[in-house]
Amino acid sequence: MARLQNRIALVTGAASGIGEAASMRLAEEGASVLVSDIRKEAGEEVAARIRGKGGQAVFARHDVADEASWEAVVGRVIEEFGGLDILVNNAGVGDMATIEETTKEQYDHVVAVTQTSVFLGMRASADLLKASARAAVVNISSIFGAIGGFGTSPSYHAAKGAVRILTKNIALNWTDSGVRVNSVHPGFVDTPSLESVKGTELEAGMTQLTPMGRLGKPFEVAAAVAFLASDDASFITGSELYVDGGYMAR
Repeated sequence: MARLQNRIALVTGAASGIGEAASMRLAEEGASVLVSDIRKEAGEEVAARIRGKGGQAVFARHDVADEASWEAVVGRVIEEFGGLDILVNNAGVGDMATIEETTKEQYDHVVAVTQTSVFLGMRASADLLKASARAAVVNISSIFGAIGGFGTSPSYHAAKGAVRILTKNIALNWTDSGVRVNSVHPGFVDTPSLESVKGTELEAGMTQLTPMGRLGKPFEVAAAVAFLASDDASFITGSELYVDGGYMAR
């Protein structure tokens, strides 16, 4: 497919996991991709793999919690590609702490990287997106952006919940500008962040809680991102798409 031919995409947190898969999928569908991440070596490898498959991609080191870093990466998009059509706010961090165990510093860090980054990204990209004829923003939230989960990770739940509502708010604000804004809500996905729990009771529990009986794959979330970024989703904005193996249907 070439649904995204001649479009320009910026993907944050793109050095691994869902961000990596989204970058690869958008490039496969024809988009030129700016791969952004705080991890330089891994991010460079993703961009190189895209180029090795005939796509167009560059890497930019990017601290998504930093306002100046957003201004720099948007400038890099203009420099490399001349505009922006697709913004994928994927970067995020989390933990398994309870509220009693969570320090203010930890809470602030998770919110900054996972929630504030989405605000900064949409604000910094606003003019470029509005100048595009087919602009789309896809914000990666989570199933835990809509439910209380297991009662742990309060900072992550609060941040992802804010991403969910911020998406709807900006979608309404930007309808007259033609910029669509949607959120994707992955369930339990087999990414490097779960490497430490492989083969443990926690992994078994996540699998058992998922009606489809397995963890999701990053490429399955990437497919949802590509759909929402494409003209196939031209009448969809302010929506939330769950890629969770049936978890939220229970």
